[in-house]
Amino acid sequence: MNFKAHETDKKLRGGYYTPLDLARFITEWLSIGHIGNVLEPSCGDGVFFEAVASTRSSTSANVTAFEIDTHEAQKAHSRANTLGVNANVQTGDFLDWALSKIKTGCQPFDAVCGNPPFIRYQYLPNRFQRRAQQVFTLLECNFTRHTNAWVPFVLASLSLLRPGGRLGMVLPSEIIHVTHARSLRTYLAATCRRIVIIDPTRLWFRETLQGAVILLAEKRNSSSDRSEGISIVPVNDREFITQNPEDLFRRAKTTTPNSLNGKWTRSLLDSSSRDLLTTIEDNSRIRRFSDIAEVDVGIVTGANKFFLVSKSIVDQYGLHDHTYPMFGRSDHCPGIIYNRRQHNANIASGKPSDFIWFKDTSVTTDKRVKAYIKLGEYQNLHMRFKCRMRSPWYSVPSVYATDIGMLKRSHDAPRLILNELRAFTTDTAYRIRSSSLPGITLVSNFLNPLTALSAELEGRHYGGGVLELVPSEIERLLVPVPPRSDIDLPALDEAVRKRSMIDVLVDNGRAVLSGVGVTKSEQIRLVDAWLALRNRRHRVSADLGQGQRGH
Repeated sequence: MNFKAHETDKKLRGGYYTPLDLARFITEWLSIGHIGNVLEPSCGDGVFFEAVASTRSSTSANVTAFEIDTHEAQKAHSRANTLGVNANVQTGDFLDWALSKIKTGCQPFDAVCGNPPFIRYQYLPNRFQRRAQQVFTLLECNFTRHTNAWVPFVLASLSLLRPGGRLGMVLPSEIIHVTHARSLRTYLAATCRRIVIIDPTRLWFRETLQGAVILLAEKRNSSSDRSEGISIVPVNDREFITQNPEDLFRRAKTTTPNSLNGKWTRSLLDSSSRDLLTTIEDNSRIRRFSDIAEVDVGIVTGANKFFLVSKSIVDQYGLHDHTYPMFGRSDHCPGIIYNRRQHNANIASGKPSDFIWFKDTSVTTDKRVKAYIKLGEYQNLHMRFKCRMRSPWYSVPSVYATDIGMLKRSHDAPRLILNELRAFTTDTAYRIRSSSLPGITLVSNFLNPLTALSAELEGRHYGGGVLELVPSEIERLLVPVPPRSDIDLPALDEAVRKRSMIDVLVDNGRAVLSGVGVTKSEQIRLVDAWLALRNRRHRVSADLGQGQRGH
């Protein structure tokens, strides 16, 4: 978990500015329409003013701009004056100002440009949190405390656009898939005639490891205006800036919002792959995960480093009577079977492989155990939220194991783990109960390109490219259930440990998918579609990805 105290000032205020060439591309596109009044809700040092000044048809625009940081606002004001841009730079909270406009139904702007701050909700001061929530409420959008500052910024900005107005912004690439932006995606689809996202392979903000995209949205002229849908245009880096932005916007092939089910990841696929998925979903032998299994979070300790320990700590504090096998990281189980052999290997390598379960206060009669508990209190662990909400703080609740586990995050593709040892798992993993299949069958069927592709479409990822799935997303995964399964699980476990995930998905997928009527050519298309989305998440070029598949 990230804590506010560990973050830099720059990250806490979302101070990563747009390169000038990208800002110019956006303002050039905005200037296709009449842009007498322009909104810049977080202007930073004024890079978009320079872009406006260099766009011939925008030089007469009146720009209303906001910047919360006084020093940056002064720089932006000076930049505007030097460039001759008619800009009213206000030092203050954009959301506070926007709320008063939204309440009156005011839509004064022809265009919106900018790069709103990327700041986690929990890092925002309380007054900003309240105003963010008010924006959602006024616009009748579902609110979540997992949101990020850029989401209410875009919502408020879009609501202040006149009918037919345009919005061009640099945003995190997670707008396409992350759950906390679902309300924004719904609002965009409902209010905009056409939406185009320019999606680069390379990172534009390398110091953040945050993938970014350009969102170009044209608002409907009226409620009867037909929506043309959404298009995601893949690019390598910045080669697109030499194109006419209006041509790019109009040429992009769109996918209708109604077919995207809350996430826009399907529009990353080509039309044949989307059609194939639609056909496969109607196959009675392909089920949603929730139809065949149940998902529950792992054990929530509130202080994993205290409760998950290596053998040296167990020996040092005499914790032997209170320790149980556990796994919670990918290096705990590089295969798909967790057994005594794997557990012993983890112990031998010094990994934190034992879970401490102090069931009640009676454990404090042991002086060495009491000393370990005191060590935790010295580290103020008993003051952490999860710990202080229970009594005693060191007695973890909801401790049980299931026959199957699944790590919350994965690098290539998620996998189920047959928990032969009945080891415990932390909240970095999920506890899975199969409801209609033997556990061995579910674990072996899970590794195939269809389920891996489904995970890319349902899951989310952040900086670094790791795929993450929450229970509601796991429940939507597509899993083939052939009438018979004779997969050798130990052999599959060995393959997962020693071979590439691509090879495993291809080979095991052949056995599983053929059994439900998916043809060889369709299997190849599923592999290619999965590989394209995985490479995008990893920020790997398509050519490299195709080469990898052959190894």
